[in-house]
Amino acid sequence: MTSGSLTGKTVLITGGAKRVGATVARTLHAAGANLAIHYRQSSREAEALAAELNAVRARSAALVQGELLDVAKLPALVEFALRTFGGLDVLINNASTFYPTPIGEITPQAWDDLLGTNLKVPTFLSQAAAPALRKSRGLIINIVDIHALRPLRDHTVYCTAKAGLHMLTRSLAKELGPEVRVNGIAPGPILWPSGQEENQAKRDKIIERTILKRMGSPEDIARTALFFAADAPYITGQILAVDGGRSV
Repeated sequence: MTSGSLTGKTVLITGGAKRVGATVARTLHAAGANLAIHYRQSSREAEALAAELNAVRARSAALVQGELLDVAKLPALVEFALRTFGGLDVLINNASTFYPTPIGEITPQAWDDLLGTNLKVPTFLSQAAAPALRKSRGLIINIVDIHALRPLRDHTVYCTAKAGLHMLTRSLAKELGPEVRVNGIAPGPILWPSGQEENQAKRDKIIERTILKRMGSPEDIARTALFFAADAPYITGQILAVDGGRSV
């Protein structure tokens, strides 16, 4: 994979203003892609990221704000990418909510939010993007989770949502092939949840359960996204665990 391998390609990424999403955006941009970066509330981070990318290559990054749970407005994200860059080659369903829902405390609101952001939105946004991606013979990348298959204590609803996203990835690959490839990335311990930092003893226990005995980095996820986008034309319907061996 070389610099410029995505030149002329357009990527739409949800939740791309910060954390892993921003690292993925930077990595694909460095490979030549134009970026339509969705954000919800992180306007300061989004504007700083777009300015950074456009300073490297003028008019190569554009921002679109929106509440993804309003699924009627999801086609507008696709239309924004098409209007701004003239096409769409890669959709990355990255936006997610994550928080505990212990049994006995699960609310309908938490169910709707976690299932909404992690499963409903990727479903309807992929559906909206499908015609453009078929035209470009493009790619969908879903950010899944190793806990789609390995339950995480006190996170029943989140795990259920990611399990659905795991199957959505495989189902979409079958439905949209041969024109569109669909793959997933299942991170392990990459970043600690924002605002939910674990205590050191719990961090050490999680890291000890990996084969490599260390955390990964956002760059590990970004490099995997670049691999799928630039160097994997014969891979579809697969979910690749990037977890240091945690899921073994």
